[in-house]
Amino acid sequence: MAGVNGLTVHMLEAGYETAGRPAVLLLHGFPELAYSWRKVMLPLAAAGYHVIAPDQRGYGRTTGWDGSYDADPDPFRILNMVRDAMGLVYALGYRSVAMVVGHDAGAPVASWAALIRPDVFRSVTIMSSPFEGPPSLPFNTANGAPAPPRAITDDELDAELAKLNPPRKYYQNYQRTRGANDNMLHAPQGLHAFFRAYYHYKSADWKANKPHPLKARTATEMAQIPTYYVMERDKGMAETVAPFMPSAAEIAACKWLTEAEVDVYASEYARTEFTGALQGYRVRRGSEPKTLAELRTFADRSIEVPSMFIGGSSDWGVYQTPGAVDRMRSTACTRMVGFDLVDGAGHWVQQEQPEQVSKLLVQFLRDQRAG
Repeated sequence: MAGVNGLTVHMLEAGYETAGRPAVLLLHGFPELAYSWRKVMLPLAAAGYHVIAPDQRGYGRTTGWDGSYDADPDPFRILNMVRDAMGLVYALGYRSVAMVVGHDAGAPVASWAALIRPDVFRSVTIMSSPFEGPPSLPFNTANGAPAPPRAITDDELDAELAKLNPPRKYYQNYQRTRGANDNMLHAPQGLHAFFRAYYHYKSADWKANKPHPLKARTATEMAQIPTYYVMERDKGMAETVAPFMPSAAEIAACKWLTEAEVDVYASEYARTEFTGALQGYRVRRGSEPKTLAELRTFADRSIEVPSMFIGGSSDWGVYQTPGAVDRMRSTACTRMVGFDLVDGAGHWVQQEQPEQVSKLLVQFLRDQRAG
C-alpha cells in the first residue's frame, strides 16, 4: 500500500474477501513483524472482521524510512507513528476501525492512537506494555494542587544500576546506542540462534520468569528483573541471551515457535538490520525531551474508548515500569473492561497462547458491538 504518510506499507490481511466488514488493526512490537500476528488473524477474520497487520515504520518490508543510525529521528516519534496508523486506515478506505491492538512497542502506538483519535480507533487492546497516560504537567497549583513528582530518568536509573554488584544497565538505554544493531546483527552465535535464545528467555518456556509488581523504580527493585531488561553492564544483548539458548530437545518441543518461524525473523532482520526498529527506543521511550514536550500537549487526557489489557502471566514486561499497571487501570484508561494475564505465556502472548488471546479479542469486540 503506497502513499501512507510517506511509506509504502507491507501488510498481512485476513477477511478482506467480504466487503463491508469492520476493520481491526494489529501493531506488532520489537524485534517482531506483522508476521507475529499470524496465529490470531484467522480467528478474528472468522468472527467477521477485516484484519490488517502492517510491518510498522522501521520494520520488515515496509519502505520509505531511513535505516541509518544518524537518520532524522522525527518520523519515528509517537505522533508520526499514529499518523502512520491513521494513514493506513484511510488508504484502505475506512473511516474508523473497530479495534486497534498493540503489542510491546506497538502498544504505545495503539494507546496514543486511541487517546488522540477516538473517532478513528473505536476501542483498543494493549498487550504486554501498560499505558501510563501522557506525561503530566503541574495543573491547578494556584488552587493548591501539588506539582507532579519528577520521575527518575533512564540515565539516572542507569547510574544507580551501575553501582550494583555486578553492575547492571537498563536495556532501553542500551538499545539506543550505536553498537546495539551490530551486536545483534552479527551475534557470535549467529542471527538465528540469537532470535531463538531471545524469544525463549522472554517466554513462559524459561521457567524462572516469575514477574511481580515492584515497589519503586530504584536500582535494588529493578535488579529483580531478568537480564533481558536489566542487563549486566559489560554485555551486549547477544551475550546476554546466549546462556539461555534452549536445548535441542526444548527447541523440538516448542510448538509455538518452530525453527522455520524463527527463520522468518532471522532472514528479515538480516536484510533490514535492526537500526530502524531501534529508533523507537531513542524517541518513543524514556525521557527524550522533544518527545516529552510533544506528548505533554495531551497532559491529563485519558483513553476514553473501551480498552482491554492482555499480558502473559510470565511476562516481566507487565511490571518492568513500577506503578504502570495501576496508573493504566485507574486514570490512563477510563473504560478498561478487562485485564487478563494469560497462563502459559510470557512476553510473546499472542504467539505462545494464540487460542486464548483470540478468544479474548473476539469477546471484547462482541461486547462492544452489543453495547
